[in-house]
Amino acid sequence: MSPNPTYLSTHQALVPPLPGDFDPDADLGKPVWRGAPWLTLGHYRKPGRTIPGVNTAVAAAYTPSRLYLGYRCQYFEMHCYQGEDPGPERWLLWDRDVVEAFVNPFPRRMNTYWEFEVAPNNQWIDLAIDLDRDPVTDAGWDSGFAHATRVDEDKKEWSCEMSIPAGAMGVASIRPGMEWRINFFRCDGVGEIRQRRLLAWSPPLEDSFHVPSRFGTILFQP
Repeated sequence: MSPNPTYLSTHQALVPPLPGDFDPDADLGKPVWRGAPWLTLGHYRKPGRTIPGVNTAVAAAYTPSRLYLGYRCQYFEMHCYQGEDPGPERWLLWDRDVVEAFVNPFPRRMNTYWEFEVAPNNQWIDLAIDLDRDPVTDAGWDSGFAHATRVDEDKKEWSCEMSIPAGAMGVASIRPGMEWRINFFRCDGVGEIRQRRLLAWSPPLEDSFHVPSRFGTILFQP
C-alpha cells in the first residue's frame, strides 16, 4: 500500500469529546447527543439521494478510550432473526436490518479496517477486515464493543448506541487532532441487494460497502 493512498470521498465530520465514558442504553435524548453533529445517510449508490420512509442519521463522540456512535432509523417493518439469543455473535447479520460502521484509525493503511454491526433486536457482529489478505475477513476477532437498541413501534423508529474500544483496534488513546477514515451504513429489508434499502454516509457507488477509498473523514475535536 502506498504511504499516501488516494481517498475519493470529500465527506467530513467533527467528533466532539465527552466528559467520561458511559454504558450504551440507546437513549438518544441524552445530553451527549444534543451537541454532536448528526450526519445523514442516503442512497448507497446515488450521492445526494435519500430513500423515503427510512430516514437515518448517525452521530459520533469520543473519550480517550472509546468511540461512541448513535443511530436513529425510521422503518416500514422490522426484519430480524427471530427467536435467537442476542448474546452470541451472529454471522450474516447484514442479511437483515442492521446499522454498520467501518472504522479505519490508520488511513495510510487503506485496506485495513474494522467493521461493527448491530440489529434492531441488539444482535451483533464485529469483524477485522484486510483486503490485502486471503481471506479478507477475520471473523474470530472480538473487539468487546458494547451496544444497545430501542424500538419505538408508535413512531416506527429504532435507535442504537455503540461504544467501541479504541484499544481493540490498536489505538492507545484517541487524541484531539486525530483524523480517521470511516463510513456508516444501514441495511433495511430482505432479499436481493437491489430489492433492499441500503444507505451510506459516503456512497461507495458500487454493489459493495467494502470500498475503503470512499470512506469519509472524522476529525476529533479538542
